[in-house]
Amino acid sequence: MTGITDINDYEAITDLVTNHYLKGAISGKGSEMKASFSEGATWAGYVGPDLVAGPIQSLFDWNDSNGAAKDLVYKISKIEIVGSIASVRIEMDNWTGNRFTDFFNLLKVDGQWKVINKVFHLHT
Repeated sequence: MTGITDINDYEAITDLVTNHYLKGAISGKGSEMKASFSEGATWAGYVGPDLVAGPIQSLFDWNDSNGAAKDLVYKISKIEIVGSIASVRIEMDNWTGNRFTDFFNLLKVDGQWKVINKVFHLHT
C-alpha cells in the first residue's frame, strides 16, 4: 500500500454527497438521498434534548415530511480518505430554517463509496 489516495476518490465522494444526499435535501425527496447510503446505514443526533437515531430509512421519511430545502447553503468542509474508508464533514445552513453539521463515515465496497453512518448536530 502506497498511502496515496487517488484523486478520483475525492471526486466520487463529492459527487455522491452533492448529487444524491444534498440534492435530496434540496428537493425534499428522501428517494434522491438513498443512493448515497448503504442498505444498513444508520443516523443519529439530537433535536433539542431528544435523541433521534435509527435506520437510515427514518432519515428519508423525515426528509419527505420536512419538505424541500430550496434555500439550502452548504459546504463540504472536509474529506479524509484512508484506503477503503473515508469521513466527510458537511456544514449546512437554512435546511428549512435550520443549521446542521453532518459527519459521514463511508466505506468503499466493490469500487463504490457508500455512507455507512451519519451523525448530525443541529445548531441552536
